[in-house]
Amino acid sequence: MIATPAPLSSSHLHPPLGSFAAVRQLRRRCPPPVNLGSEEHYQNNATKYWNNFYKRHKNKFFKDRHYLEKDWGAYFADDLCGTASPNGKVLLEVGCGAGNSIFPLVSAYPKLYVHACDFSPLAIELLKSNVDFRGDRVNAFVSDVANDDLSDEIKPSSVDVITLVISPNKMPLIIQNLKKVLKPHGVVLVRDYAIGDFAQVKLQDRNQKISENFYVRGDGTCSFYFSEDFLSNLFSRAGFITVDVNIYCKQIENRSRNVTMNRRWIRAIFNNSGCNVPDGGPI
Repeated sequence: MIATPAPLSSSHLHPPLGSFAAVRQLRRRCPPPVNLGSEEHYQNNATKYWNNFYKRHKNKFFKDRHYLEKDWGAYFADDLCGTASPNGKVLLEVGCGAGNSIFPLVSAYPKLYVHACDFSPLAIELLKSNVDFRGDRVNAFVSDVANDDLSDEIKPSSVDVITLVISPNKMPLIIQNLKKVLKPHGVVLVRDYAIGDFAQVKLQDRNQKISENFYVRGDGTCSFYFSEDFLSNLFSRAGFITVDVNIYCKQIENRSRNVTMNRRWIRAIFNNSGCNVPDGGPI
């Protein structure tokens, strides 16, 4: 039986604009197109752009992310689906960056073992140079999961939980790659940008759109903005069960700039089989 926790406030889980309304609003704002280069260019050069990003910002750009343990902490505990073991759970984080979500998890769950990969070699260098990095708890390696076989680095069917930031490049192939190392009862947890997010609106106004819901920032790095249907269908076609998917909204005020930012994130849980979910899920 799926446990149902206390719901979040309605202002957070039921935004003023649904995904369809957000899409209509974006299309009304659509400025004349400009030549930004092809989507293929940014996909093929993503490693270069993200290496430049980490060269510029080091590990200072992103704050440590504690939302994984806050929203989904039960998935990192030792007793989900009767898989408790002396070694604890095994996590794979795809797109780990400099480790801003890994280190809080390793600290909070002493038995957790983490595989962490990113296509940016510089990001992996930064992660390994962190004073909190422990080689006996974290296996960090460079991998482009759209092209590199994860089972070359990780034992097949050995991972309990996968967290990831999804690239729009070859999404179905990436998900099939994840399935190779995920246990039959394993889960994938996704938290990413949702359609209608403040950042998407700003990029739209700046003519930074290069394909549907896919945008390039000024530094060449890219972001994709998901709807519930798009994300659910993506995983369903790969054989996953959708446990939960929702849009989380939050208004953030920047008083110095007199700006109110309507931030929107998609959060989802996908199961590789019909295993029961723990207390704390769905959200």
